[in-house]
Amino acid sequence: MHAGNSIRRATPADLDALLALEEATFAGDRISRAQWRRHIASDRAAVLVAGPPGKVHGAAVVFYRRNARHARLYSIAVGPHARGTGLGGALLAAAEADARAHDRAAMTLEVRIDNPSAIALYERRGYLRVKRLPRFYEDGADGWRYAKPLTTVMP
Repeated sequence: MHAGNSIRRATPADLDALLALEEATFAGDRISRAQWRRHIASDRAAVLVAGPPGKVHGAAVVFYRRNARHARLYSIAVGPHARGTGLGGALLAAAEADARAHDRAAMTLEVRIDNPSAIALYERRGYLRVKRLPRFYEDGADGWRYAKPLTTVMP
């Protein structure tokens, strides 16, 4: 399992740590300080973090559109020091639980086609590849859209 931290909602005290995590994790398409602040305060987003206040080992961002039946996993980031500990999977599970609590029937996400570790995680967790997204990322890289139902249909 991951580094023994519970996953919690981010607070404004986590802003610097979230920015540092983005810097350490992504070369582009980063979330800005203003965007983090908005997402943390928004009732249309969930920013979930692992680590004590002000020290973030990993984060997940989920967006909720009004009247939509699905949630969108916008981002999962795990700091270099916490990779390989299961934290990404724990954040994904927490994001799915949050989406279920928001009464969403499915989760969608986009992932770079050149990110095999993230693709493997999503596929292991039951996400299905839906569509190729040409030039989806700011550097021109293609992405894949994945989706997973979050509800169980009873027989």
